[in-house]
Amino acid sequence: MLPDQNEQTLAHAAIIAGMGLHTGVPVRMVVRPAPSGTGVVFVRSDITDRDNKVPALAHLVTQTRLGTVITNAAGVSVSTIEHAMAAFAALSIDNVYVELDGPEVPIMDGSALPFVQLLDQAGFRRQVMPQSYIEILSPVEVIEDDKRASLTPADQFEVRFEIDFPGTPIGHQVVDLAITEQSFREELAAARTFGFLDGVEALRKAGLARGGSLDNAIVIDGDVILNEGGLRFVDEFVRHKALDAIGDLYVLGMPILGRFEGIRAGHGLNNALVRALLSRPDAYRIVTRGAALADVG
Repeated sequence: MLPDQNEQTLAHAAIIAGMGLHTGVPVRMVVRPAPSGTGVVFVRSDITDRDNKVPALAHLVTQTRLGTVITNAAGVSVSTIEHAMAAFAALSIDNVYVELDGPEVPIMDGSALPFVQLLDQAGFRRQVMPQSYIEILSPVEVIEDDKRASLTPADQFEVRFEIDFPGTPIGHQVVDLAITEQSFREELAAARTFGFLDGVEALRKAGLARGGSLDNAIVIDGDVILNEGGLRFVDEFVRHKALDAIGDLYVLGMPILGRFEGIRAGHGLNNALVRALLSRPDAYRIVTRGAALADVG
């Protein structure tokens, strides 16, 4: 079972800056403490003529092609949220404001590690409200052709991911981990996003990957990995897919007590699984655990 604990936010604000992977636009990101019950809320500081707050919640996910995009009722969107969301989930950040002066979360080095470092810089603070989590009671599964994603009951949060890219340096890879803050930091956070060189031109014609480079992605050309220094893990590709899934699942708004399994799944199927779960109130329950704290948040 998950340990009893209260909600958590940041102790201080912290700043990071980089470029959007798909927009190619420079962006400054500031994480700030938020009150109990806020959740993860992205704030577009460059928009002032309408509601610029976009909560990271499942029903606001509007696009999942090569990244997760959320959009509020005023039409304000934030894209490529998944790596930051994975860091928030793994480090148990329940409440945070994420201010951006552009439309996309900076890609940084293509992993979640810069966001983990950003949160460490900000520090952590426990809050008054007990933390709630979503406990999986019965299996939920979504299937699309040869792709599959599921959630099943478990006594901890576990992630298993399997990918298969025959004829490439990726090949067949599987990762299976109990997700704790320590395991995320050591096994997943540094795993980078990846792509194939022969697909870059098509992506850029579609308005995607304009900021992509060897500095923020693993790039494969035929049977060669172009990045100087090679891989950070021998199975870095599947570790990154697990990282993505953790971020995509956190649009549930709370930690999961259950086991996620993905086979060749992507952002679209991950979000379809979240929506399938929420449509099945018999398949989960929300449990609140935490100690009574006098005044810490």
